[in-house]
Amino acid sequence: MPEGDTLARTADGLRPHLVGRRVLNARARGGAQVGRLVGSRVDEVESAGKNLLMRFSNGLELRTHMRMHGSWHRYRPGERWRRPVARAVVTLEVEGAVAVCFDAPVVELFDAHAEAIHPALAGLGPDLLAPAFDQDEAIRRLRDPARATTTIGEALLDQRALAGIGNVWRCEVLFLERVDPFRPVRDVDDATLGRLVSTARRRLLASAGRSVGGAPTPVGGARSTTGRLWVYSRAGRPCRRCGTILRSMRLGREQPRLLTWCPACQGVGTQEGRGTVGMAAGAGSG
Repeated sequence: MPEGDTLARTADGLRPHLVGRRVLNARARGGAQVGRLVGSRVDEVESAGKNLLMRFSNGLELRTHMRMHGSWHRYRPGERWRRPVARAVVTLEVEGAVAVCFDAPVVELFDAHAEAIHPALAGLGPDLLAPAFDQDEAIRRLRDPARATTTIGEALLDQRALAGIGNVWRCEVLFLERVDPFRPVRDVDDATLGRLVSTARRRLLASAGRSVGGAPTPVGGARSTTGRLWVYSRAGRPCRRCGTILRSMRLGREQPRLLTWCPACQGVGTQEGRGTVGMAAGAGSG
């Protein structure tokens, strides 16, 4: 599933080619009546967590959510598409550019005034990629009594607590901060919780190529010294830091995702028998 950094890069890539231009043609597969956008001007292209939002001068807003396989592409008029036309769920044509969304299962057109009460948007936690990210509010949401017994590995994926983290960065951030992913949120001290949130924000910003306070965000540290991920999708292989065999298992009640961790670096007791070792079929999923 594309994470917040992917959606931020997508928005940054589309924005120069769409914003300020009038929609010449619009079509969608399914029920979204995007033909209503024809003649309007694209005012904004933004990411919100794992959502891509486009706002138009006629007061309408287009929301797409990529889930596992969706993506937006930008083409020149007449340029051959890199994916089959049958996989296009939204096509927007403006002067000088064609924006195509492929394979996204969620496409919605609604009145922009309704964003504040939209069920998928109004409940989002602070966006880790937002310039005005509110870390205190993110920690407050993680500390909600309803999440007290939730594992920190699950809580970091809860978009209602903080928006933008997906499975890749969940695994990487927990490893980088040496945190047991199975520890209940109530047992994670404030300093550790703050480090997890801060590290997640830095890594997402670095991956998205964005900066904080005008200074470029350093890329180093999000990956190993060889530029590869530390633990994600590496179950059954040696830890790049200590050599211990990495383990994995699916974690989560609503949408179980494949979590990978280092038992030694993250202090996960092997006697608990958590996870499986080196299952090739599972190591690349999630």
